[in-house]
Amino acid sequence: MNSALVQLSLARWRGFYREPSALFWTFGFPILLSIALGIAFRNRPPEPVFVAVEQTGEPAAVARLQEALSHSSEVRLLVLDQGAAHEALRSGKVAIVVAPGRPRTYRFDPTRPESRLARLLVDDLLQRADGRTDATPVQEARVTQAGSRYIDFLLPGLIGMNLMSGGMWGVGYVLVEMRTRKLMKRMMATPMRRTDFLLSFLFLRALVLLVELPALLLFAWLAFSMGVHGSLVLFCALAVLGSLAFAGLGLLVASRAQNNQTVGGLMNLVMLPMFICSGVFFAASHFPNVMQPFIRALPLTALNDSLRAVMIDGAGLAKVASQIAIMAAWGLLSFATALKIFRWR
Repeated sequence: MNSALVQLSLARWRGFYREPSALFWTFGFPILLSIALGIAFRNRPPEPVFVAVEQTGEPAAVARLQEALSHSSEVRLLVLDQGAAHEALRSGKVAIVVAPGRPRTYRFDPTRPESRLARLLVDDLLQRADGRTDATPVQEARVTQAGSRYIDFLLPGLIGMNLMSGGMWGVGYVLVEMRTRKLMKRMMATPMRRTDFLLSFLFLRALVLLVELPALLLFAWLAFSMGVHGSLVLFCALAVLGSLAFAGLGLLVASRAQNNQTVGGLMNLVMLPMFICSGVFFAASHFPNVMQPFIRALPLTALNDSLRAVMIDGAGLAKVASQIAIMAAWGLLSFATALKIFRWR
């Protein structure tokens, strides 16, 4: 490794740790976000279902429905007239409306998951109150274990999101800032090679990751008892590869941008689709099948899927080979293109 590249990388590193805002967004923000979402989506008993019974028909029929539903701790019961019940369902204040009669009527929105669950729960309670018995005895074995919690799904996505943000903003924004402050014009007069200059930004991301990743994994273990079920070396290698891929994208976006407003818009244009589609906060499989090939080809999807596979499922190298290929292709193509079109001014 030549001395110019070493000195440039060290200069990038010194500039990074002397900037308080960069330290906060690298270490503080993902930890605070993990704490907030971990508390909001912690394991807890299911929320009670809000059910409305219409005050229509015979008062005795309404009373029987009220009696059957009011004894369950899983139901919060409201007895409303027909207009109020319809408005409560429309506004989402209740998940289902029960109208007495023969046959009994359940009014609910089948596109709302909570309404479908409410329909099953309410019907089970009322059928049992009417004397129904199960043909086959059953028993429940409720299991809660690491890997099944929302925070287990969320944390690898937050690590991937943080690596993307750090790689894009930490490289692209700094590069444009140097251009707007006319620092690059001075560097043109030196014997520095363009390749060394751009590589120093990639080396900075690798150096930052040596500190950033252990801190995030230690926090996950202390706060949520989360460990890496697979190879820790493979997990770290995936994180490094993903970080370098996004650093290459950051270089590409900033290679011609002239000011902070331009690079900010370009960064958001590149990152926003991945924030939404790449499975940070919810599974990418929720999107239609026709979109899946495009979503799977995104570098953040590949990074998140591979990190989850190793961290939660204990996957080996063969299981994440396709994601590695996607991230490597994005990184190499982005850096090669950035190197070709980069300009100092």
